[in-house]
Amino acid sequence: MNEIDAAGAEAARDDSPAVRPGRTPPPWLFSMLIGPSAVLMNGVVQGGMLAFFLTHHGVSIGRAAAIISTISWPTSIYFLWSPITDFLVARRTWLVIGGATGGLLMAEAFRLPDMASRAAVVVMFLAACASQLVVAGCGGLMGTLGEGKPRALAGSFYQAGSAGFGALSAFVLIKLVDHSGWFAGMAHAIGGWQRLLIVMLVLLIAGPGLIGLVVPGAHDQNEESFGAVMRRLGREFKATFWRWEAVPYTLLLTFPMNSSAAVGLLPGIAQHYGVSGDQVAWMNGLAGALLVALGSLAATLIPSRARASVAYLFVGLANAATLLVLWLCPMHPAFYFAGTALYLFTSGTGLATFTAVVLEFLGRSGKSGSARYSIINSIGNIPVLYMIRLDGWGGDKWGPRGVAGTEAVISVIGATVLLAYFLSRRPRRDTLSAA
Repeated sequence: MNEIDAAGAEAARDDSPAVRPGRTPPPWLFSMLIGPSAVLMNGVVQGGMLAFFLTHHGVSIGRAAAIISTISWPTSIYFLWSPITDFLVARRTWLVIGGATGGLLMAEAFRLPDMASRAAVVVMFLAACASQLVVAGCGGLMGTLGEGKPRALAGSFYQAGSAGFGALSAFVLIKLVDHSGWFAGMAHAIGGWQRLLIVMLVLLIAGPGLIGLVVPGAHDQNEESFGAVMRRLGREFKATFWRWEAVPYTLLLTFPMNSSAAVGLLPGIAQHYGVSGDQVAWMNGLAGALLVALGSLAATLIPSRARASVAYLFVGLANAATLLVLWLCPMHPAFYFAGTALYLFTSGTGLATFTAVVLEFLGRSGKSGSARYSIINSIGNIPVLYMIRLDGWGGDKWGPRGVAGTEAVISVIGATVLLAYFLSRRPRRDTLSAA
C-alpha cells in the first residue's frame, strides 16, 4: 500500500491459499466473471432494455423510471448483505450462486403478466440484490492479486467486461423485444417470443457466472473457531478503515472527478447540437459502450509504478478537459460526437483507475475482502448521485452547455485539491505488512 500504512495488513500476513503465489485468477478473467451483474444491471435495468420493454407494453415513462430507480437501489446498499460472500462457501461459488439466482429471478419477473405490478418489481429487486453477490465476489477475488500491475490489469478488464456485457446484452434483448427478424426463427422453434425472452435472460445472466466454477485461487474454508474468525475480521476492518490515513482515500472516492454523471444526461442535450435520435442511440449506446470498454483497457498502459490515487486524479483532469468540447465549441453535430466520444473513452479509463483505487484502499482480501470491497465501492457511488443533480442544475441555469460546463469546473477543482495533497505525500511502505 502507498498512503494507507496498514490497510489490509492483517490480510497480508494471512497464509491462506487465497494469497499464495500461483493460485490467483488471471486478470483478464474478471472481464468474464462480472458478466452476470453487467447483463442484469447494466444491460437490462440501467441499459435501457427494461424501459423499452415497459413502454412497449403501455407503461408510462414516469412509472418506468420509478421502477428502474427502485431496482437500482441494491447497487448502493449491497454492502448490507455482501459480507456473506466471505463465508460458507468459496467466493467463486458465490459468483455462480449470484448469477444463477439473478437470472432465474429476472426470468420469473418477465414471465408475470404485468411487469409493472408490485410482485414483478419485488422479484426484479431481489434479482438485482442477487447480482450484487457477483460484484462482491469479484472484489474479494481481486483483493487476492498482488499489488501493482496485476490489480491494475484486473480493474481494467473488470470495467471493460462490465461495459461490454451490458451494452451487447441490451442491444440483443431490445432487438428481441422489438420482435426483430433476427430472432423470428428461434422464437418459432422455441414456442413464442415470451419463452425465447425468458430463455435468453437466463442464458445471458447466469451463463457467464458458470465460469466461476473454474476460477483458481478462491479461498478455502478454514478450521478456525467462530471467535477467532470474528477477531480476525475486526483486525482487518480496523486496519483498513480505522486509521487517519484512510481519510484522504475516503475523500478521493467522494470527490466529484471521474463521476461520469453526464453520461446519462448527454442524450438529453443532443438535439440542441442537431443530433438525431437514431444517432444518439448509436453514439450513446453500442458505440458508447465500446468506447468505455476501450478506455478501461487503455488504463493498462499506465505504468505499474504509478500510484493508483495519482493516476486516478490525472485521468479525472483529462475527463474534465474533454467536456470543454461540449461546453465551449459550436453546437454542431461534429462537436457533439467528438466531445461525447472523448468523454466516454476517458470515463472508461476513470472507471478502471477507480477500481484500482478501491483495491489500493482495500489491501489484501484476507477473510473479509468482499465485505470491505463492497463498503468502499458503495462510497464511490456517492459522487454519481450528487453530480447528476449538479449537472442538471447547471443545465437549467445556463442551458445545454451548462451540463458539461458544470461538471468540468467542479471536477477540475476537486482533482486539483486532492492532487496537491497526494503529490506532496511520498509513498510509504506498509509497515505491518513488512512485519
